[in-house]
Amino acid sequence: MPKAPEPAPLITVITPTHNRRSQVVRAVESVLAQTLTRFEHIVVDDGSTDATAAALAEIRDPRLIYVGAKWRGANAARNAGIERARAPIVTFLDSDDVYLPDRLERTLARFDDNPSLEVLISSFVSVKGNRATKCVNREAFLTRNMLERALVSQTIFIAGSAITARHESLLAIGGYDSDIARMQDRELLLRFARRGGALLTEEIDWKKYNSENSISGRRDGYVEAYANLIDKHPYIADRYPEIPPYMIARQIIADTMKGRVSQAFAGYLANRSSKSLGYSLPQLLRGYVDGRRRRRDLYDEFRAKYGARPA
Repeated sequence: MPKAPEPAPLITVITPTHNRRSQVVRAVESVLAQTLTRFEHIVVDDGSTDATAAALAEIRDPRLIYVGAKWRGANAARNAGIERARAPIVTFLDSDDVYLPDRLERTLARFDDNPSLEVLISSFVSVKGNRATKCVNREAFLTRNMLERALVSQTIFIAGSAITARHESLLAIGGYDSDIARMQDRELLLRFARRGGALLTEEIDWKKYNSENSISGRRDGYVEAYANLIDKHPYIADRYPEIPPYMIARQIIADTMKGRVSQAFAGYLANRSSKSLGYSLPQLLRGYVDGRRRRRDLYDEFRAKYGARPA
């Protein structure tokens, strides 16, 4: 008698990785330990040279799908996973993070309960050394406009492993932007905000580990990345004119106060060369004062409606 075909996955997990053999094995094990069992986990290896393929080959589970090649960075690897996904719901797990056991079950229940939901952003614990910080968003559904405001003013916690979306919606917006090396999650969600809102959940369902080679954890390059983000979304400077100079000035001032003068100067030059920014020093100083006030107003508005904590 022929063997019955395996049931289709209900949810796809996508993990890009590069030279994180031990961390990605830990991430995979956290997925295989889920209370929900009908999933597929696509690990896209972006040219690792640390025997990642061999380590994953020892995990004999048909739900784990290894894709090995040399891509153009983590976003191209994520997009390769999105293209291969078979489930109607797609969620992400960075290779140095781990899911809590009920992540997939709770996530899928949210989408089952709301057929019109396109994007979900969950809460998490951020682990840095021996310190663990809860990054909890208040339970709320954000409309398109409020999602955009929250992303621009940075009043909600976001991270790559917090994002779950419908597969068709990810394809409709073109997946991740391969030209973005940092702030890629914010950029993705800004494009989602043009389509609709997003659900925030208070449930902590994963742990974020800050690796030494994490791009988001680097002290340098913030202004360059922010300028790139605004180049991709120039309407932000038009709708929220005080926010971009504040974000840039804040980073330059922080670098200067901590003695990172060369980084501060590099950030200023990155701002000047941006086609969407190009602020002078007086504009940055004025923007720091006005933008700080504007960001506080946006946060107060957000808190009054949702009771949210600042990110």
